[in-house]
Amino acid sequence: MAAELRTALITGGGTGIGRAIALVLASRLAGIGLALNYSKSKAEAEETAAQARALGARVLLVQADVADDEQVRAMVRAVAAEFGGVDYLVNNAGWTQFVPAGDLEALTDDIWDRCWGVNVKGAFYCVRAVVPLMRARGGGAIVNIASAAGIHGQGSNMAYCASKAALILLTKSLARVLAPQIRVNCVAPGVVDTRWVAGQEAFKRGARAKTPMRRIATPEDVAAAVVPLLLDMQFVTGQVLPVDGGLTY
Repeated sequence: MAAELRTALITGGGTGIGRAIALVLASRLAGIGLALNYSKSKAEAEETAAQARALGARVLLVQADVADDEQVRAMVRAVAAEFGGVDYLVNNAGWTQFVPAGDLEALTDDIWDRCWGVNVKGAFYCVRAVVPLMRARGGGAIVNIASAAGIHGQGSNMAYCASKAALILLTKSLARVLAPQIRVNCVAPGVVDTRWVAGQEAFKRGARAKTPMRRIATPEDVAAAVVPLLLDMQFVTGQVLPVDGGLTY
């Protein structure tokens, strides 16, 4: 398939990591169709769309809560109607809430349900919806954005860590059942300098102190790992790549 006809769907594509991935893809593939999903950040998504269009991408903004299967299916139908199919999926949408590590009572059912709904079920819903489109195009590639917290168990809360660990195992399972047409990999960032940690200065200081590279990741650091997994590493599937400055090894 000609590069200019390729299409990528990026959930949580309007801000942070999603924005960085979108812009790298736009710079790598001339004329790529970018479907940028957002839930609430419409203004930021529009900014990302403008930047991607300036790089030559065709852009569709799609609002949907990925934790809702019907919204996901409607989103994918809209993408197919606009671009004709999907070649790449990045499950970047995520949710968390900071809870003190030892405060088990603060981990309410609402926090558990939202973490699981967005971070695990949402990723599965998106994969399930795009697989027929990818198969119709002859194949595709999926990258799930998990977290180093899903490996070592330290993060914003235990429910978040558990959900990201589940996403890592979901990646491995999907890679087995969707091969050889569709590759599925996972990137596991450490702390990333996005709006999720804005104002959490003590948290960021602690992360920097524990990280061998002595800094936290930028969204561009994560995009630099995601895009090659989508475009270049044609014999790599079922893998988890930590992008955390050496914290996990």
